[in-house]
Amino acid sequence: MWSHIKKLTGSFLIIGISILIATACQPVNQQSAENVPPAQQQFATPELIHKADSVLSKMTLEEKAGQMTQFTSGYTTTGPTINPNYREYIKEGKVGSIFNAIGWKYTKQLQELAVDSTRLHIPILFGFDVIHGFRTIFPINLAESCTWDPDLVRQADSVAAAEAASEGLQWTFAPMVDISRDPRWGRVMEGAGEDPYLGSKIAAAAVHGFQGSDLSAPNTVLACVKHFAAYGAVEAGREYNSVDMSMRRLRSMYLPTYKAAVDAGAATVMTSFNTLNGVPSTENHFLLTDVLRNEWGFKGFVVTDYTAIMELRHHEVAKDSAQAALRSVKAGVDMDMQSGYFMNELPTLVHEGKVSEKLLDNAVRRILVTKFKLGLFKNPYAYSDSLRAAQTILTQSSRQLARKIAAKSMVLLKNDKNILPLSKNVHSIALIGPLADDQEDLLGSWSGAGEAKDVVSVLQGMKDAVSSGTQIHYVKGTDIEGSSEAGFPAAVAAARRSDVTVMVIGESRNMTGEAASRSKIGVPGNQVDLVKAVMKTGKPVVVVLMNGRPLTIDWLQNNVPAILEAWYPGIEGGHALADVLFGEYNPSGKLTMEFPRDVGQIPLYYNHLNTGRPRNPNNKYTSKYLDVPNSPLYPFGYGLSYSTFSYTAPQLSATSMSPGDTLTVTTTVSNTGKVAGEEVVQMYLHEHYNEVSPPVKELKGFAHVILQPGQSQQVTFKITPEKLEHYNINMKKVISPGAYSVMIGTRSDSVKSAEFTITGTGNAND
Repeated sequence: MWSHIKKLTGSFLIIGISILIATACQPVNQQSAENVPPAQQQFATPELIHKADSVLSKMTLEEKAGQMTQFTSGYTTTGPTINPNYREYIKEGKVGSIFNAIGWKYTKQLQELAVDSTRLHIPILFGFDVIHGFRTIFPINLAESCTWDPDLVRQADSVAAAEAASEGLQWTFAPMVDISRDPRWGRVMEGAGEDPYLGSKIAAAAVHGFQGSDLSAPNTVLACVKHFAAYGAVEAGREYNSVDMSMRRLRSMYLPTYKAAVDAGAATVMTSFNTLNGVPSTENHFLLTDVLRNEWGFKGFVVTDYTAIMELRHHEVAKDSAQAALRSVKAGVDMDMQSGYFMNELPTLVHEGKVSEKLLDNAVRRILVTKFKLGLFKNPYAYSDSLRAAQTILTQSSRQLARKIAAKSMVLLKNDKNILPLSKNVHSIALIGPLADDQEDLLGSWSGAGEAKDVVSVLQGMKDAVSSGTQIHYVKGTDIEGSSEAGFPAAVAAARRSDVTVMVIGESRNMTGEAASRSKIGVPGNQVDLVKAVMKTGKPVVVVLMNGRPLTIDWLQNNVPAILEAWYPGIEGGHALADVLFGEYNPSGKLTMEFPRDVGQIPLYYNHLNTGRPRNPNNKYTSKYLDVPNSPLYPFGYGLSYSTFSYTAPQLSATSMSPGDTLTVTTTVSNTGKVAGEEVVQMYLHEHYNEVSPPVKELKGFAHVILQPGQSQQVTFKITPEKLEHYNINMKKVISPGAYSVMIGTRSDSVKSAEFTITGTGNAND
């Protein structure tokens, strides 16, 4: 079956030194070697480029345009299906990739069509949205970020990659690394929050998790960094909307996460739907060529988001499909997702002299290199293995990891009078709320191939946790949306006859994710009214929130004794929540997005600039609202524990340093509580008095400590040159002389500080 593939690849087994040297002098991208991160250098090696060129030299214009084309597979009641036209395109060699085709049998059928029917037998690349799990669904990405544990993210994405690969997939459209400061935007659930430092660590970890150390291994998939760029800053938090920002903000706050993913070796990048300063990302030469390839040394290929080239016509930068294809390919797009414009227009554009064939060659070379990197030319069916699928999907170890991450992602927002943890021997518990016996919503949006039947509900999780003598009185009470109070009396009665009430409320999973922006971000429907009715019983109440974004919950904070943010916790959510509620796990999650008091405060973020008139409650003419404080309800880095922790003031190894030096900072953290607990120690920096107004603080380090009651531990951070770099007034990265503060504490607004100075000028390389 593979004899035709072997004919193409047999000549690649021995490559002459002269060819290697010649190929190395003509890299896929034209930047100098010193600009290329090591992981990117390893991606497109001279040997792989030579193999790709050996195939490329045999291709027609139509076949080249075909490799630059991706189409979607659909679903029917009987399973996955593909448009008959696309099937014919595959036979003609006009399709380079298919997405949403899952299942090892189905992908094998399509791969056979591509390999056996086409002239050059080039394998297809299969992609899918594996966002926070494939069948083992982990907590949503925003929740995962609240663990502040990049290695756990890596482990989760490694499991997701192995599961996806066993079902015929080689490519995921993740991680989403957009910085998000507006919780009205539904896709905040898909990212890591508002901070570029933490976001960069998580972005790199996700790439390593998906891609592993060997992309030819059958348990890894290609990562796709999205959405390039600055999609998280869409105006008004509205999906697909415009973005307009200064170059300073773009480079300081929004680009670092993408660069971290590229530096980690990401194989592909996806363009974003938005315009950036008036230019749609899909035709943005500055982003796709100047920055991504020439500055950052990206060696992989660029794919658009769904129909994004087609949408250049709606942006009114292209009058027709030919102009849309022309603009996007010249900007640096390599693969067109779904519109078919590349397949239909590029050959004609080349014949007319409007597009150089070399431009197509560069794009196709990058795609072919990727397919060789995956080992598809060696064995196109390596990713379609029934035995491996059976051994990989939903294993006990993957479920245990999902439970661990879910528990660690939960954030304790309030715990008056230590109402939590609950005793497993409590006589009776009222479990109330529309999400209390829900399975599907716990999966969250973008739940891959996850199935609700595999989810542990909160009710089941609590039943599994409590002692045999504990009664659980479950009442739904109300729906997630709606105004009926018909279920209120039963909920109140259950609370009255119980010792404590746990109320599980929040959003449905379809209220977050793509195309799920909300202008009001409170708890929907009449769920808060249900809480108010139950609170009148006078019994202790714990509110558990399940949602995909920060919510406005001012009333709950002011009135409910205990609040736990559980997000959409995934397949083991019920068990993980019970672990936290009953003290089997002491919560350690910390927020990575601030919770506003009111939607009118948005955008709201901790690393803002000072104003010329800082807030003064005694002076009207200062920067503040008349009706709400400036501060968030819960700040960045916030999260309580069943323990309490104290910090000593930071101690510095020196009080001054040169731009190229490293400063050591230490603090001692003590567990002053009665139970063992884990604390996320956070370090922030602030520069004083420069020609460019600096953020009030910026996260530049964090560490985890696990302490027994009464135990103390010294925590050390290094202030390295790269943590001090910033863009000066001329948009050059420098380290400025002057005064700095280092701040260490339990959250962004609760820190202890020390001062140091930098003497001399220059940057880390001087």
